Amino acid sequence: MTAPTLRALVVDDDNSWQQILSEILSDCGLEVDVASSVDEAALVLKSQPHRLAVVDLSLSPNDHNNVDGLRVLDTIRRLDPNCRAILLTGFATVELAVTALTDYGAFTFLRKESFHRSQFRDIVYRILVSPPNLSTPAPASGTGSASAAVKDSPSLQKPANEKVLVVEDDAGWRSILEELLSDAGFQVRACASFGDAFGYLRKEKFSLAIIDLSLGNSLDNSNQDGYQLLNTARAESIPSIVVSGITETEEIQRVYSEYAISAYIEKQAFDRAAFRRVVEETRLKSQSSSELNALTDREREVLDLLAQGLTNKEIAEKLFITTNTVKRHLKAIFEKLDVHTRSAATAKVAGG
Repeated sequence: MTAPTLRALVVDDDNSWQQILSEILSDCGLEVDVASSVDEAALVLKSQPHRLAVVDLSLSPNDHNNVDGLRVLDTIRRLDPNCRAILLTGFATVELAVTALTDYGAFTFLRKESFHRSQFRDIVYRILVSPPNLSTPAPASGTGSASAAVKDSPSLQKPANEKVLVVEDDAGWRSILEELLSDAGFQVRACASFGDAFGYLRKEKFSLAIIDLSLGNSLDNSNQDGYQLLNTARAESIPSIVVSGITETEEIQRVYSEYAISAYIEKQAFDRAAFRRVVEETRLKSQSSSELNALTDREREVLDLLAQGLTNKEIAEKLFITTNTVKRHLKAIFEKLDVHTRSAATAKVAGG
């Protein structure tokens, strides 16, 4: 599954600042678009959605009183409401900065004279892991919003009273995950801490767990609460999906190998429809595994040989039993797996 490409917009009339900002944003894994004026920015914003924008307050090199950047912020709010904006300026007064934050919805503002790459990267990271406003449609581009795409997709089978545990300390993310899972038909138990989550795991039976690795506002893996919960979920045979801001390849590989998770979703590239697909795939795989666990050892042997393409006679010879016994085992297998054909039973093996 390919994660959607995240884009950033740089709006600055100074070529050197365009290059500096574009380089840093590219290093953060973003595709960067550049504009020098309000009109150019509007064209780019209409063409496709952006995760963040860096906007210079003054877009006229000969006019220090120019505040076209505020017009760009207003355009972003209208055309791309999911885009978080950083105001960058060398001339901002405190009053103007407050106006940008309160009246124009800027995420923050930075002064060019005290610009630091590390501080800027930290702000970019905070934006990327902040909850996207999934309830607001993306700008019109002929494809429709993510929520519309979900509605237009084939209907998914609703889980019957299955419970899912959501462990996320960020209230925004917790609300988003709870909404998506409730819409998918799950009973959701959402909590913000290790203690609450562990208490739920002791008292209730869950079909799925959605866990953030870094609880307690940690931006790395120094807080181990999420990892301990993964261990607990694994011990209880609960399939787990990680939704985290940690993006280091080595760490993601380690989590897959050591905790046997079903999927790892990076917050920076979170996509509503993709999340729902991952949840559905995990649920179906878990359901298939549960059905297979209901088989006796002998029934599983018969099913494994069936999956290899053997006939009833060949299965009987392999297991030193009669063909009638093979037929009885197959009847029991079909009933337990709720299938009616040999190919459907074989598919259950592949899925599990």
